[in-house]
Amino acid sequence: MSDKYQSFTQSPIGKLLVKNLGLPAPMKLDRYVAGAPLVDGTVVTGGTGRLAESLPGLLDLLGISSTDVATDGEKYKGLVFDATGLTGAADLVALRNFFTPLLRSLKKCPRVVVLGTPPELVEGSERVAQRALEGFTRSLGKELGKGGTVQLVYVAKGAEAAVTSTLGFLLSPKSAYVSGQVVRIGATGSTKAAEVADWTQPLAGKVALVTGASRGIGEQIARVLHRDGATVVGVDVPQAASELQALMKELDGDWLTLDITAKDAPQRIAHHLKEKHGGVDAVVHNAGITRDKKLANMGEDRWDSVIAVNLTAPEKITRELLAQKVINKGGSIIGVASIAGIAGNVGQTNYAASKAGVIGFVDSLKDELKDGITINAVAPGFIITQMTAAVPFATREVGQRLNAMSQGGLPVDVAETISWYASPGSTAVNGNVVRVCGQMMLGA
Repeated sequence: MSDKYQSFTQSPIGKLLVKNLGLPAPMKLDRYVAGAPLVDGTVVTGGTGRLAESLPGLLDLLGISSTDVATDGEKYKGLVFDATGLTGAADLVALRNFFTPLLRSLKKCPRVVVLGTPPELVEGSERVAQRALEGFTRSLGKELGKGGTVQLVYVAKGAEAAVTSTLGFLLSPKSAYVSGQVVRIGATGSTKAAEVADWTQPLAGKVALVTGASRGIGEQIARVLHRDGATVVGVDVPQAASELQALMKELDGDWLTLDITAKDAPQRIAHHLKEKHGGVDAVVHNAGITRDKKLANMGEDRWDSVIAVNLTAPEKITRELLAQKVINKGGSIIGVASIAGIAGNVGQTNYAASKAGVIGFVDSLKDELKDGITINAVAPGFIITQMTAAVPFATREVGQRLNAMSQGGLPVDVAETISWYASPGSTAVNGNVVRVCGQMMLGA
C-alpha cells in the first residue's frame, strides 16, 4: 500500500505547501534489504561508562564501522553514547556535550542509541540520573527528524556482552519504524547471550511457529524469519488453507490449519511440533481479530471472540508448549500486542483489553521461565495493511500522521522487531514491550 500524501509532499507543489503551511513532511524511511550492510556509514561512539571500551569491538562483529572522534564536515549514520557512567544529575550535561555538536552531522534516516543502567537496579542519585535518560531519548526522538530514530537501552551489570544483537537491530534499517523505545537487557532472566555463528542468518537451524501466518503482518513475519534462516511452521484457520500452504511451500516451511480457539488446539500444535520438528525455538502469537463497537452497543459474541483469539488462545498454547517442554532451551515466546492496549481506542474496549492482556502475559511469565526461554511483545501502532486501507480517509490520515515520523508503518517493521527478539543473540532480552509505532505523539 502506498502513502499518497507522502508521495504528494515530494512533488514541487507539495514541497511548497509543506514549507509554507507547516504541514507534516514524512520522509521515505530506509528499510533493510537482504545482503546489504547493516549500517551504510559510520557510527560515532562516546561516553565513559561500562560499555565504552567494548563498543567498537561489538560493532565490528556486526560489520559496523565506528569512530570515537568525529571529523568536521563528515556525515555519520549513527550515534551511540554510553551513559552508564552518569551517577548524578550534574553528570547529565555529558548528553548535551556529546550530542549537540553532532546532530547536524547526521545523514538521512540516522540512528541514535543511548546505553544506560536499569534504574531499578541502582540507588540514590544514580537512579535519578539513569531514569532521566528516558525523558531525554523520547524528546530527542521527537525532534531528530530526517526519518531518524532514538532508543534507550538499559544494560544490567554483567550483561555488557549481550548487547550485540540489540545494537545490530537498533542501528540498522530493520528498526525503521521503532523510535522512542526503552529496551532492558539482562534486567530479568539471563545476562548472557548465545553465540551467533552468522549475523546475516541468526536463526539458521531454528524452528519458528507463527499463528495467523497466511496474510498481512503474519505473512511478513514468516518471510523475515525465513530470510534470517528459520524453518517456519505457519498456522491459520482452515478458510485460509490455500494461502497458507502456498506461502509455506514458497518458504520451504510447514503448516497446520486449525482454529487456535478450539479446545484441542494447544495439544495439536504441541504434537505437530514435537513429531515433525523435535520442538520449536520461537513461538510468535500473531493471530488476532477485531470486532469493534462502543461498549454500550457491544454484544457478548463480539467481546468473547476477540478475547478468545487474541488473549486466551495464546496463553493456553504457550502453557501447553511449556508443560510438554516443546520449546527448546534458549527459545523465545513473542506476543503481538497493540498500541491500543497502551493508549486505548474508541470502540475497541474488547480489543484493547485483549492486547493489554498480552502485555500482562509477558509480565506474568518473564520471571517464571526456565532454560533461558524468553518472553517479549511488540505493540504495533498504525501499520498500513489491507485492513487499515478500509478505514475512512480522515481517520486513516490522523492515524498515520500523529507520530514523530508522520507516516504509517509497514508489516515488515513488525516482522523485523520479532526476528530480533527471536535471535539467539537476544537471550538476555526478556520481559520487554517494544512499540512499533513511529513514536506516537500520544500514549507512547
